[in-house]
Order: sequence, then structure tokens, then C-alpha cells
Amino acid sequence: MITALDERTALILIDLQKAITQRPIPAMPVVVKNAAALAAAFRKASLPVIVVNVNPANAKWTSSRKDTQATATVADPEGIAITPEINVQSSDILITKHTWGAFFETGLHEILQKLRVTGIVLAGVATSIGVEGTARQASELAYNLSFAEDAMTDAFPEAHAHSLKYIFPRIGEVGTTAGIIEKLSSAAAG
Repeated sequence: MITALDERTALILIDLQKAITQRPIPAMPVVVKNAAALAAAFRKASLPVIVVNVNPANAKWTSSRKDTQATATVADPEGIAITPEINVQSSDILITKHTWGAFFETGLHEILQKLRVTGIVLAGVATSIGVEGTARQASELAYNLSFAEDAMTDAFPEAHAHSLKYIFPRIGEVGTTAGIIEKLSSAAAG
């Protein structure tokens, strides 16, 4: 349950790009719908919305791997485009990451510092990879973290459940999209 959100909280949506959201993961339509609702609520509250995609093309880690599956040299521009349901706005901040976490070599921390952000709500795909990787980095940087459990999913249900049960409660609070929007609304009214 989310008990409170910082006055300066940003929403970070992880990897909700076409190549990922079009995968046959049963929860994906609900995740995208809830992520879009969070984005709309944060915009209404005049709080930052950070939309992150992943493009591993030519990333350093891909050249150090021995297996050929890790080599990514060309990114499909259509595949890395954010799914239209998120309704990206000109006020949103777009970040392209090349690793699991959204802070490594992206300038995200510096952007959040300039905006005086102290809290982050995380959502997106995959729970155990991009969301957890970003959460671990954000925790190391001392952000207060909240997780929208119904606005994230994973190709592996057991990995999703593990992150929600064992990792996220150790570094933040886990709640629902509705609960987070309620906290935003009550903060705006107060």
C-alpha cells in the first residue's frame, strides 16, 4: 500500500514501446491502460512524466557477451517507439536507455535533480528487468520509491511475483494505480 507520495514525485514508465507491448503477455493490455492512466494523472497534477524506452543497439554490454543472442546492432525505429496508448506529450521527458536501468549513462538523475524530484513512481515492463534495474539504481540514489503493481508485468510470472514480493517492499512501497492516483488527488486538494 502506498502511504504517501513526496510533493515532488515523478512518474517513470519503463519500456512501454511497441516491440515490447505487442508481445503476447496476458496482462499487457491492463498494464498499458493503467500506465496511461498514471501518466494522465501526473500530467494533471503538473508532475513530471518520464517515458523510457530501451535501445540496446551497440551498447557496450552487447559486445562483451559471448553468445550471439546478445548482439544488437540495429534498432527498429518503429519497435522502440512508445506505444500510442501512453499519449506522449511535449511536456514529457523522453529517455533512451541501453541497459536494464534507466539511470546508467542517460542523464536521468541530473534531470530529476534539476526538477527537485525526491520521489519516483515506477511502472512498465519487464518487472524483473527494466523496472527492477531502474528501481535498484534509484534506491542507490536515495529516491523515495513507489511501485504501481498493476501497471507492470513480466514475460515470466514468477519473476514478476518475486520482484513484487521480495525486492520492491525492501526499497519502497507497492500499491495500485488507483491508490497512487488517489494519493495524487489528495495531495493536490490539500
